[in-house]
Amino acid sequence: MNRTMTQYHRSAQDIRSERRIRNNRIRRRREMRKNFLLLVLTFCLIVTTSIAVSSFRSHAKNDPSQESSKYYKSIVVSDSETLWSIAEDYMDEEHYGSIYEYIREVMQINNLKSDAIYADAHLIVPYYDTVIK
Repeated sequence: MNRTMTQYHRSAQDIRSERRIRNNRIRRRREMRKNFLLLVLTFCLIVTTSIAVSSFRSHAKNDPSQESSKYYKSIVVSDSETLWSIAEDYMDEEHYGSIYEYIREVMQINNLKSDAIYADAHLIVPYYDTVIK
């Protein structure tokens, strides 16, 4: 009888030990899943943040470190030049809605009554340039 009790006692102890081992495995699996989920979420957060930052920095218009400033230049008209060809050389599409708008400004600055210009005439033309701070 003593043996049976000892065997029963051992087997009950073994059962408790096996339960404890099983519960520890389950707990470790849960922790591993939780840690893996945290890792994946952290990775997603880093990727999302880096995309947002690179997108923000790629918009040069909105970048305060680069400003576009308006300048004026005096040019001498050559034989083949027209206001249209001058506009194609100096006009900035970001600041003018159309080439006609730029030509009107050049005519206004130079007090021209028509769009006719002549060789060796001096004109003042506006242009924009980017200044990096």
